[in-house]
Amino acid sequence: MAIYLSPSMLSIDFAKIGEQLAIIEQAGTPYIHLDVMDGVFVPNISFGIPVIKGIRKASNMVFDAHLMIVEPEKYVEEFRKAGADIINFHMEATEDPKKVIDLIHSTGAKAGITIKPNTPVEAVKPYLADLEMVLVMTVEPGFGGQKFMENQVPKICQLALWKEEMNLGYDIQVDGGITQDNVRIVLDAGANVIVAGSAVFGKEDIAKAAKDFFEIFKEYE
Repeated sequence: MAIYLSPSMLSIDFAKIGEQLAIIEQAGTPYIHLDVMDGVFVPNISFGIPVIKGIRKASNMVFDAHLMIVEPEKYVEEFRKAGADIINFHMEATEDPKKVIDLIHSTGAKAGITIKPNTPVEAVKPYLADLEMVLVMTVEPGFGGQKFMENQVPKICQLALWKEEMNLGYDIQVDGGITQDNVRIVLDAGANVIVAGSAVFGKEDIAKAAKDFFEIFKEYE
């Protein structure tokens, strides 16, 4: 199973954004996780389409956009035009998940659904055959640097079981409080796309931090 690191740009030093993106890309990091917050769906505001459009010119990494916004269907096309390769929206943010999935696919992007800690994993089951990714939040979305909620791990296990039983190919992504010390917990459960913010960009040597994750991933590949 291929395992991918997707460092969260929420923790990047925005004064050195070009430099730090180049460092992790040169270190072999395949994805960059783009936490888009609107101050409505979550109690925080981050960045949006202009920032993504700007950094798209400076990076060849896969842009993994996590939309923590209400009514994501209104903005899918613009995020795709800005450079998003994967568009993850929250199950809780729309009344018609299938409509959003179809819209994402119509733009040529890969589609993912995200679930908050209080959302049962069963809520995504009807959509699994149409998805390239499911994102399990292991913190309450809205702020970086939170403590990993281990009680969310059974959701990862269930998604891995369904994936095998239904012979599907979606990625299982995990976001929230992941460090080199606890990442094996989610890898053992079946996750294969790991979001890490402060555990990468919060370190003095961000290239080494990324490579430390890669060394752990090799144990599972």
